Amino acid sequence: RHGAAKNEDTFKTSPFHFDLWFYFTLQNWVLDFGRPIAMIILPLEWFPLNKPSAGDYFHMAYNVITPFLLLKLIERSPKTLPRSMVYVSIIMFVMGASIHLVGDSVNHRLIFSGYQHHLSVRENPIIKNLKPETLIDSFELLYYYDEYLGHSMWYIPFFLILFIYFTGCFTPVEEDSRMPVPALLLMGPSSLYYWYLVTEGQIFILYIFTFFAMMALVMHQKRKGLVLDSNGLFLFYSFIITLVLIAVWVVWLWNDKILRKKYPGVIYIPEPWAFYTLHMNNLHAARESL
Repeated sequence: RHGAAKNEDTFKTSPFHFDLWFYFTLQNWVLDFGRPIAMIILPLEWFPLNKPSAGDYFHMAYNVITPFLLLKLIERSPKTLPRSMVYVSIIMFVMGASIHLVGDSVNHRLIFSGYQHHLSVRENPIIKNLKPETLIDSFELLYYYDEYLGHSMWYIPFFLILFIYFTGCFTPVEEDSRMPVPALLLMGPSSLYYWYLVTEGQIFILYIFTFFAMMALVMHQKRKGLVLDSNGLFLFYSFIITLVLIAVWVVWLWNDKILRKKYPGVIYIPEPWAFYTLHMNNLHAARESL
């Protein structure tokens, strides 16, 4: 019976999950990308610097809604997936996103005090003059929790769940390997968000390994006569467009000496918010002085 169940899993097909992908894309844009924008745009009097900002409440909602949508996505997979791995990944995701909530909340509020994201912690004027100097170590610890530990515990389970879901998106029916019009309409916003996720989160290595794993799986399943269904195609093509957007972003900022100094490694992928504090803030200040 167990073997028969596995065979049934292999030949099940699933329609395009427009509702889930739409909600997923919408909440990513509003609750993740939109949270620092809401914090900057809304009047400071509404959310004092010693209280949670509007962006923090966005982040709290994201930490609840995203795991729910990921679980619903896994439930709709035509293939029986390893539940224990999914649940552990969801738990790690919530822990990492919550750690990031605290660190990101403080780091973004430092902008109002003159903190510049295109500089390292110790190079920031408002940080390097702190006394005693051990306070600088505390801010570096905060940065570590925000940018390294929080991101790792957040994004590794996130991409792992997407890949686990992707493994069930294969069908032997060629007619099922087509994307409906709604999928094509969602692909642009979805890819653009993944570009933001990879560049701002500095997780290109994790993203590219996930993408290579997807490619390897597609080629492996093709030898068995299986092709991607509409959901698998949507996810796979979104990752391809994301790679193109990252390449364009890197080429555009290739000769930026200041950003080059902050990102000196072999993989040079500047963060959008570092670009904003370096160039857009200066542009706004120049306009206000006119």
